[in-house]
Amino acid sequence: MNKNMRKVGDGTRALNFFIDTVIIFILAYAGYKVWDWYVIYWHYPYYKFGWFFFGILFIYYCFFEGLFSRTPGKWFTFSKVINAQQRKPSFPQIILRSLVRITIIDMFFIPFLGKPLHDYLSKTDVVEI
Repeated sequence: MNKNMRKVGDGTRALNFFIDTVIIFILAYAGYKVWDWYVIYWHYPYYKFGWFFFGILFIYYCFFEGLFSRTPGKWFTFSKVINAQQRKPSFPQIILRSLVRITIIDMFFIPFLGKPLHDYLSKTDVVEI
């Protein structure tokens, strides 16, 4: 890694996670409530909130990291995602990152790998800009 690029710390990661999760929750809840209206009045099939939350989570990270290498949380903390060549990650890397985030075990790999599982498997890092 380039001397000028420093990996973000755990506090920055936690703040990114918190900001992005609040936004994802608000979007998912709004989508869930709109869909619920269709369920009640138009007899659409019912889906539990988790389907909306994890669906929005996947789309949110694919969209923001795929286009900008940053989410709103990363904009707030002045950080971004890079690949091993210190460039913008490829879209397959972003898809892999987003899919692994959906798993509940993602964060439990930090003590063993020094980073979350989604960073390890996609060969990416989050750095300060």
